[in-house]
Amino acid sequence: MQIRDASAGDWPLIYPFFAQVVADGRTYAYPDGLSLDEARGWWMEFPPGRTVVAVDGDDILGSAKMGPNRPGRGSHVATGSFMVDPRHRGRGVGRALGLHVVDWCRDAGYRGIQFNAVVESNTAAVALWRSLGFSTIGTVPAAFDHPDHGYVGLHVMWLDLTA
Repeated sequence: MQIRDASAGDWPLIYPFFAQVVADGRTYAYPDGLSLDEARGWWMEFPPGRTVVAVDGDDILGSAKMGPNRPGRGSHVATGSFMVDPRHRGRGVGRALGLHVVDWCRDAGYRGIQFNAVVESNTAAVALWRSLGFSTIGTVPAAFDHPDHGYVGLHVMWLDLTA
């Protein structure tokens, strides 16, 4: 597996699993039914942000985006989002993307990484981020409408990059 910058030509290959994950309704609060062109702006970052893909040969296994969490005086804290193609789950793609994002953010001089909205019932993601050193610094109760569990919390997760 290799992780590289996503190109404009990668977007049509990312979009099918982006649309599938969003339609599943269990991990992201993106609007439903986004077209290829509408969804691009939700995922493909511009500098100072960055979007990457995890690839195995010509297959895109997953993608991540990263960059400043807030503009201006909040730009020293990064954020990130991750999607693994459901066909490739269980292969360590999420962990590889997570490690890549942490390393990139550290190398880029960010002081920390804040994930604003990790669905608390997404136990695999919560466990992955905790294993990479993130802590849950708060939970917004009932902030996500899950199709199976109803209203569940959204964790705010934090990793200090200054330590």
